[in-house]
Amino acid sequence: MLRRIPESIVFICLSFLCSSLFACAQEKLSVHWEELTAPDFAKAIERSQGTCVLPFGILEKHGAHLPLGTDLLDVRYAVLHATEQEYAIVFPEYYFGQIFEARHEPGTVAYSSHLQLDLLQETTDEMARNGCKKIVIVNGHGGNEHLLPFFAQSQLQKRHDYIVYVFDERTPSTRGPVRKDSLDMHAGESETSKMMITRPDLAHLDRAGSESGADQHHVNLPDGVYTGIWWYARFPNHYSGDGSLATRELGKFQMDWWIDSIAKVIRVVKADANSLRLQNEFYEKAQHPLDTKQ
Repeated sequence: MLRRIPESIVFICLSFLCSSLFACAQEKLSVHWEELTAPDFAKAIERSQGTCVLPFGILEKHGAHLPLGTDLLDVRYAVLHATEQEYAIVFPEYYFGQIFEARHEPGTVAYSSHLQLDLLQETTDEMARNGCKKIVIVNGHGGNEHLLPFFAQSQLQKRHDYIVYVFDERTPSTRGPVRKDSLDMHAGESETSKMMITRPDLAHLDRAGSESGADQHHVNLPDGVYTGIWWYARFPNHYSGDGSLATRELGKFQMDWWIDSIAKVIRVVKADANSLRLQNEFYEKAQHPLDTKQ
């Protein structure tokens, strides 16, 4: 015969269960910097081990078929999904990078070079002041490939109590679905495929053929010679490749690879105990270079 459980015990059990569920719900912290309360932000810093991610995009033309914020949308999508695998705090939308080569196209926002560097420095300084001692800048825009390494190198100019990492890999090797277009440098097959995953409602494949993404070869210079007008000389429409070749299969493969790669980077950065130590050691020696032992 089943005995009736006293109501007091049932009440205690239910209270304990509710408390446990509430505690679990309270422990779930958003990765979005802007969504955290001030007390939860402090908890998030502890949980992330002081590791914060700055997804770096841009506002520029992406052919006639993709949104101006393609790079920003893609990199934030990848980072936000990566931090579901490895917790870190994600800084809000950031699009203050190098894009002078697209100033002739509508919708482009190109800040002065000194403002780009000043704003990025003050942003990372403020992130660090709030506990982010390991800052991972994940680049989503090819035009930043010189800016960001220079910024990271410039951290040695004067002492900082944090360290900057730059991750600038966006596309996997030829493994996976075969890419049909060997050009595919901007708003082409790869970027269009990723947008079909990130924001399919903003990918207008029917417009992809309305402009040419072919290399115009207006200037031919020897390898190793660089000029700022090189991109315009090759792709004056600010479009390289053929977006109409895009597929969801390719987009999913590339985005999954990117997400996993970012998660691995965050994991490695959290475990890195040497970079900041060596940076501090460098600062000390830089104050007294004649005392440095060779």
